[in-house]
Amino acid sequence: MSIKRINPGTRMSDAVIHGNTVYLAGQVALPGASVTEQTRAVLAQIEALLGEAGSAKEKILSATIWLADMADFAEMNAVWDAWVDGRDAPTRATGEAKLATPDYKVEIIIIAAVG
Repeated sequence: MSIKRINPGTRMSDAVIHGNTVYLAGQVALPGASVTEQTRAVLAQIEALLGEAGSAKEKILSATIWLADMADFAEMNAVWDAWVDGRDAPTRATGEAKLATPDYKVEIIIIAAVG
């Protein structure tokens, strides 16, 4: 079974497709922006990468969300809930973690079906 890498780099690829599954790297965006702005930007990046991989948000199997501060849980969820729109909700876990830089407030990792 082949492996396809999307936007490969020396450290990581933005996404890897194996079989009928695509694995997205953790997506972050807009350092220093609000949790709402970062979440919207990250979800837009996810949609673009899924499209490039031949998938879509409706095919997301699993989401792992890291927040720099769990106090931002409700703010992030407001954006997430509107994006998922009550349909095709994937499995999901959310936790608090120190992200790569204090300017990042949200990081989302996705696994989705392809095809």
